[in-house]
Amino acid sequence: MKNEEWKIWEVFVQSKSGEPHVHAGNVHAPDAELALQNARDVYSRRNEAVSIWVVPADQITATSPSDAGPFFDPANDKAYRHPQFYNVPKGVRGF
Repeated sequence: MKNEEWKIWEVFVQSKSGEPHVHAGNVHAPDAELALQNARDVYSRRNEAVSIWVVPADQITATSPSDAGPFFDPANDKAYRHPQFYNVPKGVRGF
């Protein structure tokens, strides 16, 4: 397989155990094993990661900007799910 034919792999990195994986960028590789190695070399050179996920870019399904209205409208009618309707006790941090 030529380099031009390598798949694009999206890279997600976890910086500390228990934290969420965050999108770091992408790499080109012919298979998952090499994608992990490339991701490690590019996104974790100075021990910035404890875990790396790689996902073929063509396997990700996402919304488009044109979906902003119709796709998310059902969530807008559930205002009770927003935290402004709850009293947060004094002493609770993070709010």
